[in-house]
Amino acid sequence: MKRNLLSLLAIIICSNLFAQPTQGRIIYERTTQLRIQISNDDPAFSNMIPKERKDRFELLFANNQTLWRSLPDITEGDDMYFTTEGGAQIRMVMPGADDITFTDIPNMRRVEYKELAGKNFIVTDTVNRYDWKLSDETKDILGHNCRKATTVRMQPSMRINNDNGKITREEIIDTLNITAWFAPDLPVFAGPLYYQGQLPGTILEVSEADGRTTFKAVEIGEKVDVKDIKEPKGGKKITAEAFRKEREAMFREMQENGGGNMNIRIRN
Repeated sequence: MKRNLLSLLAIIICSNLFAQPTQGRIIYERTTQLRIQISNDDPAFSNMIPKERKDRFELLFANNQTLWRSLPDITEGDDMYFTTEGGAQIRMVMPGADDITFTDIPNMRRVEYKELAGKNFIVTDTVNRYDWKLSDETKDILGHNCRKATTVRMQPSMRINNDNGKITREEIIDTLNITAWFAPDLPVFAGPLYYQGQLPGTILEVSEADGRTTFKAVEIGEKVDVKDIKEPKGGKKITAEAFRKEREAMFREMQENGGGNMNIRIRN
């Protein structure tokens, strides 16, 4: 009798493991608190700029590989363009809005499609694993009992200023406090954006810089077209370090050419 009970328990456990989805599609909504400073600005113009921005992304996963890409903008009609009294056009560009990121989780390898100054690049890099602290705190997200984890991430950022047509740049390092909620019952070590291969379960919510940027899963489905999960193409193949140098060269060119239109890139 005891042997039969143990056999039944083993069957139930194995059935539950096989029932857990190992492929699927998750839609995330990103909310970004906009903190924008423009030199020689007047209050009327400042009031035109929204204080918050929402956009959506999808994460496709199968065979321990993931693909991260944007979805059509949910803020239809809000093209994030502004024109100053002096005629300079300002376009606010959200970070990663047009990027496509493929990740091979077992090999901790990342391949990204990026656009820079009208040029397309395929950037190959490794996945950084962060030093997470797990908590016993839990909460429900879309029916999944998620566990809390925290870490700190260092992020280089480029601050661009336009002062009466003179463009200057300043590279800074942001220290971001990260809070993540992951679902152990989703056995794919994936999550939004760069949070692949991090925690023992799928990350369904991430808060960066004390809530300045948040990603939250709003829909989970098991149907996915596996052939879409592949390395992006259509650009110059380049390493992450070479891409950084390309970006530096673009900033130098902007500084040498002076004013005109200004892009404001919102930092995470």
